[in-house]
Amino acid sequence: MNEINKFYQSLIQDIIAFQASNEEGDTQEQIFTRIAIYMLSDAGETENADVAYDEKDFGKKGQHKINAYALSENYETVDLFISIFENTNEIKTIAKSDIDTAAKRITNFFRKAIYNDYVNEVAESSQIFEFANTLANYSELKENLVRVNAFILTNGIYNGEIPQNTQICGYNVFYRIVDINFLYKISEQARVPIELDFENFEGEKFDIPCLAANINNPNYKAYIAIIPGTCLAKLYECYGARLLEQNVRSFLQFTGKINKGIRATIKNEPHMFLAFNNGIAATADHIELDDTNHFIRKINNLQIVNGGQTTASIYNSAKKDKADISNIFVQVKFSIIEKQDLYSDIVSRISRYANTQNKVNDADFSANNPALIAIEKLSRYILSPITPRSNIQTCWFFERARGQYKTLRSREGFTVSRQKAFDLKYPKNQMFTKTELAKYINAYQEVWNGKKLAIGPHIVVRGNEKNYARFINDNLPDNIKFIDNIYFEDTVAKAILFKGTDKRYGTKVSGNNIGEMKQVVVPYAISLLNLITNNRLNLYKIWKNQQISQQLSDFLYELMKQVNQFILDKSPVSHYIEWAKKEECWNQVKEHEWDVNIDEISVDLIDVSNPPKRNLISTNEESEDSRQHEENIIRSIPFSLWKKIEEWGQDSGFLTINQQSNASSIAYKINT
Repeated sequence: MNEINKFYQSLIQDIIAFQASNEEGDTQEQIFTRIAIYMLSDAGETENADVAYDEKDFGKKGQHKINAYALSENYETVDLFISIFENTNEIKTIAKSDIDTAAKRITNFFRKAIYNDYVNEVAESSQIFEFANTLANYSELKENLVRVNAFILTNGIYNGEIPQNTQICGYNVFYRIVDINFLYKISEQARVPIELDFENFEGEKFDIPCLAANINNPNYKAYIAIIPGTCLAKLYECYGARLLEQNVRSFLQFTGKINKGIRATIKNEPHMFLAFNNGIAATADHIELDDTNHFIRKINNLQIVNGGQTTASIYNSAKKDKADISNIFVQVKFSIIEKQDLYSDIVSRISRYANTQNKVNDADFSANNPALIAIEKLSRYILSPITPRSNIQTCWFFERARGQYKTLRSREGFTVSRQKAFDLKYPKNQMFTKTELAKYINAYQEVWNGKKLAIGPHIVVRGNEKNYARFINDNLPDNIKFIDNIYFEDTVAKAILFKGTDKRYGTKVSGNNIGEMKQVVVPYAISLLNLITNNRLNLYKIWKNQQISQQLSDFLYELMKQVNQFILDKSPVSHYIEWAKKEECWNQVKEHEWDVNIDEISVDLIDVSNPPKRNLISTNEESEDSRQHEENIIRSIPFSLWKKIEEWGQDSGFLTINQQSNASSIAYKINT
């Protein structure tokens, strides 16, 4: 069995397992959609996607179907998802007719919704109402939307032609096929490389003059190129955010001074753009020059690590302002990473050092954040308590980096019995990611930065990317000494609280749903609970029981019903979720007097006169002595010798880039 088939069998088994344990009644097709979207989100292909099934008029001319959708933060992009799922033991080849039908159905949905008629046919309780209402009536989307991505998801293999791009109501629609091969690639490689042929790029030839830097460096090669604005705009049109290296923030629209300056130059002085703009920094695996060695022919795995604003500004000015970009040229510095094992580290450092147009915080490069590493370590050995429901102690697995859970499972579970043992210790439903961690913690209580509210439930509603950035900046301990077993236990309790509240809100399929604003009401209710109880909720009790009590669940259910109706009644606009993203909405919610009786959950609150006793697993004196001894050794080596170690490591190649950087950092700290 080859790797693709193994991946397929694992996927099908996951879908069956999820369906068996799923209380929301999702079909296998919708579970497949969720899994595919999760993988695409992880790979940076989409963001903030919501699963929402809707279909109508099958067999008729206006038939439509949609399985999920996503809106970018600035409403520049809409992603539409439609799934073709086959529950077969073997991978099925998908016919072109099936792809064409799917393309027609998803396009019909967009056409109906954007033309303002379909929303009037949809019940407000429908999963798709909010999205249809946004497309039909939200002016900010109408003003900013420049690109519609229509994803056709399938667990089969498709080898045919991709449907031709089209235009609907003046909006460009781009079709993409995500089949089992594509899903396998992003599961193994994190993303599918962008490969370009500039001699035939979407039917056009672009001349890109290029000069190779004459440097002797085993780690990378460097090129300086001049790329036409028309080519850059076409790149962004075809690939969007896929062009932007994942560690770098995406385009922030024309909100900062730099963006406004870029826009003004494009509109008023395009011939001066090359002089005024700092240019772009990009990476690639390989550059192929033409026979003259003066022009770029092909590029493999292109990623922009600095210059996302420049790229998106040129594209948006051309599309929205109808600006003439034919006289715009941009300088590009290409770094070709020669050693793949150094790729992530070098790209991250290029991103960090190159971003000067708008300040990029260290939080934007958070994969190796010490606090996250500390949480990861705790998650590998802290065992949950034995409860009446389970006599097995398990771990809550924090997946700091993508694919850790799968990698560890494959490494540890090399036999069926070892796999079962791994699954018992690390249940899949107890694995949580960085963005989920941010959601659980940020939803729990407000965080203030002086007199400014930095974090509230309205931040959680804004989506994973924005919420995660706020979490890293404002809600993660700076000192890892504060991340101990008590911090971890409380974090898991917040996760259990969030999951329990989310489940109690219900879904339309399960038949007991409160409404269709789960992503708003759940974080709002949890933050409100914290305020109502004056931060007295007993998280340790939740940790010990590994669930929330029935009385707390009932309390939250009644609170969520009130919050749901309050937002519907008080929203000044029909787009309720958009209003819920604003601090004004949260202020109104927390100032309202709610019809609740706190005595109903008195057993779930901390008795301030007799708080729970917590056992802190602290660093003992012996390990502290060991740490101090090691620090003394480091300090005993003088600054000059650390610098020599760095130089030796660079010249000899015996030290990695990280190790060289560490030596340099230690030298600096000792010197200062």
